[in-house]
Amino acid sequence: MNETWQLIETTMNDNPAPIQNENVRYEFHLTGVNPSVKQLILANGTAEVSDDTSTKADCKLTMSSKDFMKLLAGDLNSTTAFMFGKLKVDGSIGLALKLEGLLKEYKF
Repeated sequence: MNETWQLIETTMNDNPAPIQNENVRYEFHLTGVNPSVKQLILANGTAEVSDDTSTKADCKLTMSSKDFMKLLAGDLNSTTAFMFGKLKVDGSIGLALKLEGLLKEYKF
C-alpha cells in the first residue's frame, strides 16, 4: 500500500494544476487486508502524504483498502459509497466529494 501512496504523491506533484488552489488536509483510515492511516496534504500546488496524523484533518474518510483502490481507479462513486456505508466521512462532505473530482484528474 505504501507504493500506492507514493504514486499518489508523485503523480499529483508531477501535474500540480488540478491542486493549484487547494489548501486541505485529508485523513484516510483504511481498513481490511492492508489497514493504514495516512494524511494527504494539498497545499498551493503540492501534495504530501504523511503518516503523522497529529494535525487535525479537514476531512476524515474511512473505507476499506479495496474500496480505496476502486476510488483511485475511478470505479467507485463516492456518493454511492457513502449512501451504502462503504465510505464514512467525518468533517466536510463537500471536501470528500471534491476529492473524487480531483482524483479523476489523475491516472492512478
